[in-house]
Amino acid sequence: ERQRTLRATIAWSHDLLSAEEQRLFRRLGVFRGGCTLEAAEQVSDADVDTLQSLVDKSLLRHRGDRFRMLETIREFAVERLQESGEGEQLRRLHAEHFLALAEEAEPHLRGDPEDWLDRLEREHDNLRAVLDRLQAAGETQLVLRLAGALQRFFYLRGHLAEGWRRLSAALDADHRHTPARAKALYGAALLALDSGNAARMMALAEEALALNLELGDPSGAAFSRLQLGHSTMDSGDLPRALRLFEQCVQEFRELGDDHHTVLASYIVGFIHHQLGERELARDLYQVNLRRAREIHDIRVEARALAQGAVVLGELGQIQEALSLLEQAYAIDRKVGEAVQAALDMCRFARVLAAAGRPADAVRLLSRGHAIREEIGATFRPWAMRLNEDTLGIVRPQLSEEAFAEAWEEGRAMTLDEAVALALRSPPELAVEPASG
Repeated sequence: ERQRTLRATIAWSHDLLSAEEQRLFRRLGVFRGGCTLEAAEQVSDADVDTLQSLVDKSLLRHRGDRFRMLETIREFAVERLQESGEGEQLRRLHAEHFLALAEEAEPHLRGDPEDWLDRLEREHDNLRAVLDRLQAAGETQLVLRLAGALQRFFYLRGHLAEGWRRLSAALDADHRHTPARAKALYGAALLALDSGNAARMMALAEEALALNLELGDPSGAAFSRLQLGHSTMDSGDLPRALRLFEQCVQEFRELGDDHHTVLASYIVGFIHHQLGERELARDLYQVNLRRAREIHDIRVEARALAQGAVVLGELGQIQEALSLLEQAYAIDRKVGEAVQAALDMCRFARVLAAAGRPADAVRLLSRGHAIREEIGATFRPWAMRLNEDTLGIVRPQLSEEAFAEAWEEGRAMTLDEAVALALRSPPELAVEPASG
């Protein structure tokens, strides 16, 4: 009864609108989750005065830079749009607008991507709507283009399951050897990075590399080789992975891609760390940290800080390690990089274990596991080894009851609470020798 009354009220308000207001009202129904003034102008041919009139009549809400309809009102607008015969044209304009936005955003999702990630997050519902409509319409190449352009957004903001589902469906629907498929392939490999299936990631990366070489796209080939390096590392072949990443450094340098050059160079240092060459890894992390700061690449800066902290923790330099991790976490929190935030918790846990704070180490490790569960990710093999190392230190120091209590407390913490706990200053720091 309440819904019928509400619908009757909306219909009554709609009937009182001028023809121009009715036209804009129904056209705005094409948006999901609202829109900016720019989008309303480009897609719905809106003008500010008519928008404000709809706001004044409570058919549209305006907050910040966005206009939004209540869902019941939007459903009514969609019905009027369908009746008008303009639905197909508006959906096409809507798709064109958000495909253009995603492709404009893509190259900015690298060194300091926060603003563009936030912008895409605000338009997530619109982007989903476009993907759904294009898929339903059989526009398979456009689906590949859009899903491929959104790969870093999906990964960085922790939309791993959705990104994997979108890219997998797009690839299954169209096997033509096109640039759109090539990009979607290495995007799917990226989304498989934290799936726990190195073989699947390797197959995607190899197909992406072969297709990009076939298409004569050196940039796409370098991206594909980067993902192939990750899958090779996760499969346990560190020498081959090292060679692949060293090749990536050279290729990205030749392409003038500063972000991926320093990223691949950082991973070279990371592999040396995994090979047990701590001092060399520490020196390489410091070199990459300086370079990342020179080019204002905060994402690689965070990685070099975080892994540099792990080395310092292993060497017993606890306070320095915690300071680096505090800086790394601040960047990951700013960017909203969920995958790395979970790893930061694990790195904090390893340092706290070395500091003789077993219960706090368990709390931070538990928080990291909880984040991974929330975003549908598994820990990569190297992270599993890091966590096993931490557990090997702390378990003998805690009873089963104390361990379980600390684990539950960690799951209940926010990220900021967990980091504040890690950074508190206990009366004494008992340093655990490095465990190899």
